[in-house]
Amino acid sequence: MTEDAERRVTAAEIAHWRLAAEALADLDAVAAPHAWAALEGYLRQGVRDRLAGVVASLIAEAAALQRMFEDGTGPAALRPALLTLRRRYLQVETVLDFYGDAVNSRTSPTLAAILRGYDTLAGDSMAASLGRLGIDVPLALVYQDKGLGAAILRAGIRLWDRAHPSPAAAIKLTRHNLAFPTALLHETGHQVGHLTGWYAELATALHDRLRPGSAVAATHWPAWASEVAADVHAFTQAGWSPLAALANVVDGPTAAVFRIRPGDPHPFAFVRVQFNAALCRSWYGAGPWDDVAEAWSRRHPLPPAETEAGELTRASLNAMPDIVDVCTRQPMAAFGGVPVTAVLDPRRVSPAALDALERQAGPSLLTSSYLRRREPLRVLALLVTRAAGDPGRAAEHSARLQTWISDLGAGSAPTRLAA
Repeated sequence: MTEDAERRVTAAEIAHWRLAAEALADLDAVAAPHAWAALEGYLRQGVRDRLAGVVASLIAEAAALQRMFEDGTGPAALRPALLTLRRRYLQVETVLDFYGDAVNSRTSPTLAAILRGYDTLAGDSMAASLGRLGIDVPLALVYQDKGLGAAILRAGIRLWDRAHPSPAAAIKLTRHNLAFPTALLHETGHQVGHLTGWYAELATALHDRLRPGSAVAATHWPAWASEVAADVHAFTQAGWSPLAALANVVDGPTAAVFRIRPGDPHPFAFVRVQFNAALCRSWYGAGPWDDVAEAWSRRHPLPPAETEAGELTRASLNAMPDIVDVCTRQPMAAFGGVPVTAVLDPRRVSPAALDALERQAGPSLLTSSYLRRREPLRVLALLVTRAAGDPGRAAEHSARLQTWISDLGAGSAPTRLAA
């Protein structure tokens, strides 16, 4: 190929990726205008502005490559930059598709109203701790998807070029848990853990406490610190109700609930359920969480002690008081030198405290705009707890929750937003 031919081919390639990059600027092609309109204004503007910045950076890179070509830079010298532009285009496209799918999940006015409420609750959940610690609270975008478990793409994660943070904490709630949404508080716990540095500190504290009694427990529990912290976060904000939702998600055949997956940050299902029950028992005494723990013990007999799962399960159960103590009562620099429970007090969502809230609120529980903004997490905990503890009227409780969530989303933005 002659140099002139190679320049013509290079010119066509640059034009192709430049035009492709410019086409991404139309964010109404990423998500439908009616779906964008279903977001609250603060969230719509925040997400669109960040995504527009990502695309603008890509377009600027394409324009710079075009200028280099026009200034006479040879095809061989342009080749690495052209391949980089191609790779970054695909990365930007992936980011846009992710957020576009999340926004487009608001497929009906009813679902859009519920997800707006969850956007607000997610912001309130993070603000409950981050606001007291002086840390900006990210935007939260909640979307619906299939599957068993929730997930989060954390806000502030740097994208491909380390220059552009992801625009919002994008939290997946599954369809089956949309009316039992305590997983939302687990996922916001991941954002809190990331921003405060809680994970590493908790891992070290667990290792130091468990090492004298059990080497196997001291090896595994620190590796699970990120998921343990997120479970603790959900417990402090919703009491015992996350346990019921968790048990539904992680249950399965006995072999599965004792399966230890190398590299998995989650505790295996049996000890995770027992840990969440132990949190409730430690802070609230006896209660319905004991039924869950006992049912799991009866349906899932412990593996033989000489197996890896058998040894780790027994070591974990023996160490459970220490694990709960480290997670909820040990001071942490992440929370300003106090335990997480001094910032997020689980006693405020105890069964007794929620009963008192319901009595005091009376008929205004679901209609009071004051309660929606002053006590959104406690009202959520109360409504979800009713569904978990009264399965015979679960449909009625679920309908009350979804009406309240929709009203919450229509009422106001989260407590405190990042700049």
